[in-house]
Amino acid sequence: MIGQQTLSSPKSTNAREITCHDAFHEGDLSDGCFRAVATYTYDWESWHAPDGRLIWVNSAVERVTGYSPAECLLMVDYPLPMTAADHHDRIAEMLEDAKRGGSSNDVEFQSIHRNGEKRWMAVSWQPMYNDAGKHLGFRTSIRDITERRHLRDQIRLHAEHLEQLVQERTARIQQLERHRRHMEKLAALGQLAAGVAHEVNNPLAGIRNAFELIKADLTPEDEHYELLELIDREIERISSIVHQMHQLYRRSPQAAHEFKLERTVTEIATLLDGVARNQQIQLKTDSVGNSLPVHLPEGEVKQILYNLIRNAIQASPAGETVTVRIKHTGSDVQVAVSDRGTGIADEVLPHIFDPFFTTKGGEPTSGMGLGLSVSRSLIEAMGGAIEVDSSVGNGSRFTAIFPACTEPAVEDSHD
Repeated sequence: MIGQQTLSSPKSTNAREITCHDAFHEGDLSDGCFRAVATYTYDWESWHAPDGRLIWVNSAVERVTGYSPAECLLMVDYPLPMTAADHHDRIAEMLEDAKRGGSSNDVEFQSIHRNGEKRWMAVSWQPMYNDAGKHLGFRTSIRDITERRHLRDQIRLHAEHLEQLVQERTARIQQLERHRRHMEKLAALGQLAAGVAHEVNNPLAGIRNAFELIKADLTPEDEHYELLELIDREIERISSIVHQMHQLYRRSPQAAHEFKLERTVTEIATLLDGVARNQQIQLKTDSVGNSLPVHLPEGEVKQILYNLIRNAIQASPAGETVTVRIKHTGSDVQVAVSDRGTGIADEVLPHIFDPFFTTKGGEPTSGMGLGLSVSRSLIEAMGGAIEVDSSVGNGSRFTAIFPACTEPAVEDSHD
């Protein structure tokens, strides 16, 4: 029977080749010739009865799986013992389709060698009929595609790598485009600032002169004399800011000196007390840890915190509290300004530091959208940063992180 076909010896093989050769010339190919072709096909070939039972398998099965044809014929669940467990369902579906007379090509699965090695295979199957049209069962042809899978995986990895490079390059181009737009805004800001500084300088000089006359009429014993000293320092700070605006293209950082942030925050709270009372906001300050002096440009620090605290007050509904918490960590000092306002939407958050961007467009006291932009530029020049944590409906927290000690960078004379 065909199911008992085994490998022939070299001598019988030569005899078969001679017989097939003679039969070819005589025009009558015997069953033995077809059997030889099937037996010596490089791929793993098998023949199944209409009910799926294995009838014959060629010797290639032993090369691929380590199991001989005879062992395969004894398996009641062939070829599942040579199939990876997670692919059993796939092979079972293939056998059911083949028994129904179906056919398919290159269905991939993993086979398991007798020694435990796994390799990728592709199986094809089709029904077989004799000359009278009788269904003889179906044949399967299984080819080792491990190398093909490996090459395909390599191509996929290369494609993914190229896709990643494209995405990185696209992101870089978008970043450069955003930087270009930001620089354009900064250039416009510089032109505007220079013009505003020129216009503000003259009335500021008049205010300073008038204030000096008023101050001269009061003695240090007067109960409001301390406030006059505060006003005098603020006029000086305004003058310094105007000078920086005028020199925006060649900004000259202020000199650093030693002071305590707690005192600075107290002064800012005094300046903003009227704004807070008008909006029925309570301003609360808190300090964590020991109060240590910092070595920073105080005017720029005050400008940064003034902007953050004022924004928090303006963002808060009446009856709420704005909290300013100072925390010394050794290498830096953090000032967190928290409000209970409406918060900042996710789509707005990336733009809040852009020049001329403001969320207060409809308010009569709205600014020009420069406060946060200027504040971030100032604190980054010191080596610090501003972090934002905001949730719609739950308020916002802006944390200014200052280095405990800094010196202004030396300006490049070629800038």
